[in-house]
Amino acid sequence: MGIFEAIIMGLVQGLTEFLPISSSAHLRIVGALFGDDPGAAFTAITQIGTESAVLIYFWKDISRIVCKWFQAFVPKRSGVTQADSDVRMGWMIIVGSLPIGILGLLGQDFIESQLRNMWITVSMLVIFALILGAADRYGKKEKTLEHLSWLQAILFGFAQALALIPGVSRSGGTITAGRLMGFTRVAAARYSFLLAMPAVFASGFFEAAKSVGNNPAGWGATILATAVAFAVGYAVIVWFMRLLETKTFTPFVIYRLLLGIAVAVALATGALSALA
Repeated sequence: MGIFEAIIMGLVQGLTEFLPISSSAHLRIVGALFGDDPGAAFTAITQIGTESAVLIYFWKDISRIVCKWFQAFVPKRSGVTQADSDVRMGWMIIVGSLPIGILGLLGQDFIESQLRNMWITVSMLVIFALILGAADRYGKKEKTLEHLSWLQAILFGFAQALALIPGVSRSGGTITAGRLMGFTRVAAARYSFLLAMPAVFASGFFEAAKSVGNNPAGWGATILATAVAFAVGYAVIVWFMRLLETKTFTPFVIYRLLLGIAVAVALATGALSALA
C-alpha cells in the first residue's frame, strides 16, 4: 500500500466509522477498487485511530466512569459505591463488550476469510439499512442511558457483535438496537461509542501485536492511515452528535441502499471481484 492509498483508506475509515454506514464495508469496497482487500487486520488497526478520537471527545465522561469504577472497590475510603450511576455504566460497558470479544476470538478465521466476500457485504448494507430505517421511524424515542438495564446492555453487546460482518456497521447495529429498545438517537449513539472502545482497542492492539515482524514495509502506510483516521474521525463525531439532536437516520438509510445496489451491479458486471 502506497502513501496515496493509505491516505484514502484513512479518510474512508475516519469518515465512516461513526456513521451507521459500515466502515469495514467501505474499506472492503475501496480496497477492491484498488485491486486488493486491505484485510481485517488493517481495518482493526486503523480503528485505533478513530477510537482514540472517541477517547478525546468523551474524555470527561470516560475518565469519570473509570475513576469511580475503581473507587467503588474501596467504598469506605472513596465514598463511591457500586450503586453509583457511573460505576453501573462502567460495568455495563464491560458486560456489553463480552459478546463481540468472545465471538471475535472464536470466529477469527471465519471472519478474516469467508465473511470478506463482497456479496455478504452488499447484503448486509441493504438488510440493515431497512432495519435501521424501521427502527428509527417506529422506535419510541424516549429513553436515556439512565434507563439502561442489564438485559439491554447485553442486547446492545450482541448488536455490536454483528459488526464482525462487513456491511452491518458497529454504530449502525448498536444504534438500531437502541432505537428498537426505545432509546433516543443521542442516547443510543453515545452508548454505542462508549461500548465500542474496549473491543476496538483490544482488537486493534491484538492485530498490531500479531503483525509485528510481518511485512514491515507496510507499517508506515498503516500508521499513516491510522493518523488520518483519527483526525477525520474526531471531526465526524462532533458533527454527528450535533446532527442527531435534530435529524433522523433517513439519509444514511438511503445512502446504504444506493451503495449496496451500486456495488451489487459492479459485482454482477465483473467490475469488482467478490473475493478481491
